[in-house]
Amino acid sequence: MKIIYKDGHVGECPQEEELHVLRHTAAHIMAQAIKRLFPQADFAFGPATQNGFYYDVDLGDAKLTQDDLDAIEKEMKKIVKENLPIKAFVLSREDSKKLMAERGEKFKLEHMDDLADETEFSFFQQGEYVDMCLGPHLTYTKALKAFKITQQSGAYWKDDSKNKMLTRINGVAFRTQQELDEYLVRLEEAKKRDHRRLGRELGLFAFRDEAPGFPFYLPKGMVLKNTLIDYWREVHKKWDYVEISTPQIMRRTLWETSGHWDHYKDNMYTTVIDGEDFAIKPMNCPGSILVYDLEPHSYRDLPLRYGELGLVHRHELSGALHGMFRVRCFTQDDAHILLAKEQIKDEVIRIASLFDEVYSLFGLPYTIELSTMPEDHIGSVEDWDVATAALADAITSIGKTYEINPGDGAFYGPKLDFHIQDSLGRTWQCGTIQLDYQLPGRFDLEYVGADGEKHCPVMIHRVVFGSIERFIGVITEHFGGAFPTWLSPVQAVVMPITDRAADYAKQVAAQLDKAGVRVETDLRNEKIGYKIREAQMQKVPYMLVVGDKEAESGAVAVRTRAGKDLGAMPVDDFLAQIRDEIDNKKS
Repeated sequence: MKIIYKDGHVGECPQEEELHVLRHTAAHIMAQAIKRLFPQADFAFGPATQNGFYYDVDLGDAKLTQDDLDAIEKEMKKIVKENLPIKAFVLSREDSKKLMAERGEKFKLEHMDDLADETEFSFFQQGEYVDMCLGPHLTYTKALKAFKITQQSGAYWKDDSKNKMLTRINGVAFRTQQELDEYLVRLEEAKKRDHRRLGRELGLFAFRDEAPGFPFYLPKGMVLKNTLIDYWREVHKKWDYVEISTPQIMRRTLWETSGHWDHYKDNMYTTVIDGEDFAIKPMNCPGSILVYDLEPHSYRDLPLRYGELGLVHRHELSGALHGMFRVRCFTQDDAHILLAKEQIKDEVIRIASLFDEVYSLFGLPYTIELSTMPEDHIGSVEDWDVATAALADAITSIGKTYEINPGDGAFYGPKLDFHIQDSLGRTWQCGTIQLDYQLPGRFDLEYVGADGEKHCPVMIHRVVFGSIERFIGVITEHFGGAFPTWLSPVQAVVMPITDRAADYAKQVAAQLDKAGVRVETDLRNEKIGYKIREAQMQKVPYMLVVGDKEAESGAVAVRTRAGKDLGAMPVDDFLAQIRDEIDNKKS
């Protein structure tokens, strides 16, 4: 695939960059289409994304409808058919500003002012459309083969709520129409699996306007949440963690010492108690530090592994809220490990093994990113280099690979981010291992080493689910609401064919309940086919149909939510089967 660079030369596109270039070009073609249809349009940023592209645009008073989006897509196809050559050129700062001023591009002019050190800027042009851009791009518009406009939303200029709200128009683009069609099929399947819809339909969780960003757990959702927590405790006990719980609200001085007040204040909720500033915790780490500091420690205590299911609050922008994926209050399945520097490699390997165990259980493969020092950080570059190298060495020593995510580390240290992949091929960042050389020193933590001298420990921050809420959202979509039996809020429904079998249905349910199976009875005066279909829609793993014959023989007729008829079997046999699924957490 031929591409044109900002200096005007044409070359072959590296295969790994093809989709990015193609999608970036699609953003420019979409902007040209928008400008043709809405001459008043003023463009902000228009990058490629993981699956497509978008452009943020100021349309004045215009409000887009679906018909408008269809018209933009139609105009894009027209531009592609015109086969306009894409050209590149570079101008001095003065000439660049003059060009953008003539074209009324106020956002581009402001962006130039942000790039105060740049003496020149590059531009790409197709037909009448000119865009300030670093490129590269396709050489002709006809090279864009398969694309579709998907949606619109709002976005603040520069992602700052103090700035103007713009219209973000999204699209997707692929190399071929077949790839696009396959993606659109996956997109439709994703809509069916949307955790917000399934959360309502399955009675798991809900959101109310009275508490935006704060989830309400419904009875079945509490069963799901508590089952996940029980599993979390089981795993962490096995891997030698001790569980703690720390306060929700702590003094401002604590957050100043930790650095959160300077680096995270805009995301924190604050209050005043007895005339003094306090903050609701957005993270659990300072609480673990205070627990460590309650008593002296020696090298023999280390590593000291604190696990905490801490409820944290973060002030997220309303436009960023998204079901259980982005909320303002969530339970973080945290752990904070205090250890000596020489123990880092073994401990990171140990954590990675724990992650393997958990993600394998849910059928979630993953990739790893190593996120490095951001501009807004604490600690010396030397400390950051040592910490980053330690994470890289540990993860490669067990045969794992990683990609570098430059500048995306936490403000106190580098991290390994684990991106899990669901059944639709989508990735979600859940687990993380963060190596922190800074906070223990800021709180003057110490331990007595084998040499009898005092040393400052290192801290590892890590989560495996990420948060209970986010993980519930991910696995709800991953399983399409059809959770494995061990995780299902309701594991079996007993349904009598006639009123005569109602008492027997109750007996069967009582026997299952006594054995620890989550069971319900459906005693309604409805046809058995209706009851079965409704239970299947509720994603219940097993439907146990009972009538006179089953009552006489002490059996149940077993059906699965997938529609498979397993036939009649003694209650004890079914109980042994379902207990095996639950006890061994079978998928």
